[in-house]
Amino acid sequence: MKKQVKDINLRLMVFQSAKELGEKVDKHLLEMYDISSKSNTFIVPIKENFFEDGHLKVEIDETVRGKDMFLITDIGNYSIEYKMHGLINHTSPNDLMLELKDGIGACSCHAKNINIIMPLLYNGRQHRRNTRENLSCGMNLHELDELCHVKSFITFDAHDQGVEHAVHNMEFDNYFPSNTILENIINDLPMNRLKKIVFISPDNGATGRRNVYLNSFNSPYIKREAGSFFKQRDFNTLVDGKYPIISHDFIGKNDLDGYTAFITDDMVSSGGSMFDCIDELNKRNIKHIYIITTYALFTKGPEKFEQYYQEKKFSALYTTNLSYIPKEYEKYKWLHICDCSKDVANLIYNIHNDLSISCLLRDKSLPVKLIEKKFNKE
Repeated sequence: MKKQVKDINLRLMVFQSAKELGEKVDKHLLEMYDISSKSNTFIVPIKENFFEDGHLKVEIDETVRGKDMFLITDIGNYSIEYKMHGLINHTSPNDLMLELKDGIGACSCHAKNINIIMPLLYNGRQHRRNTRENLSCGMNLHELDELCHVKSFITFDAHDQGVEHAVHNMEFDNYFPSNTILENIINDLPMNRLKKIVFISPDNGATGRRNVYLNSFNSPYIKREAGSFFKQRDFNTLVDGKYPIISHDFIGKNDLDGYTAFITDDMVSSGGSMFDCIDELNKRNIKHIYIITTYALFTKGPEKFEQYYQEKKFSALYTTNLSYIPKEYEKYKWLHICDCSKDVANLIYNIHNDLSISCLLRDKSLPVKLIEKKFNKE
């Protein structure tokens, strides 16, 4: 059994939902402190008890008194099963959010500080009111903000960063994993596919995210274009929690012959919008189409993506390991999962040591350096 690091008051509470990511983060942190990962760990052992009446309890098996705690959870992990009245249930974001609060309560009287790492933001897509409805994302952040000892909240690629207006006491940081994704893309793609690029947002809400990627390729070696799709929705009808799309219109340069397209968004849910974008871009002589998304949720499964790939309608989808993706999906050749555990570890290290994280949040120089290195080499 691994021993807790004695001389450093840093500890990780890794919930089962983020077990794989948390273990990788732990390994990176041990390397940063030059400590052997074979016999040491920062992860505090916990028990996550789901009772058959539907209640749950988090129990800490080792002291956290005076420790700087970092709680890592993935509210998008639906693979965890528990029994309720004899029936098998799968965890929902609501279950995992309640579990996080229980974990905070279990250590709040003893820990020095509590820092929450929730890459996929709970109810993050519900960022504005369309009618009489509760802003549950902002309300949840407000509740966490009022809990004792909660120092900071870290999320990755929030759907709308404006939700931080609900927070007044704890620090709220929104990290874009664009550098990690682009590093993988630049290393994977041949040089001729990077010479002419068009960056596409699938809707108006994604234009800011598209611009992050567009500005990351600010190099004389690259010819860049920007485009976006405009969605017209039927706001009088609600289907599966979404307003149906009436039309998907492209705004941008019509003749894109020989260009490589990057469609950028924070998440792929069912994939309906992406398929519309791919179909429209194929009409404009796009040579290669890549999807860049922080969270690949695949709520309708990956089968249609596989069909489009086999029909050579798109080349690949790049995403992160910040939220749950079933292991069996890794067999698909078009799916590239970028490891962001080192990004999480760097944030934890800097926050724990009272160092600035601005260099981590706003570093746009890496992609340009990688491009120039690639082009000068070839």
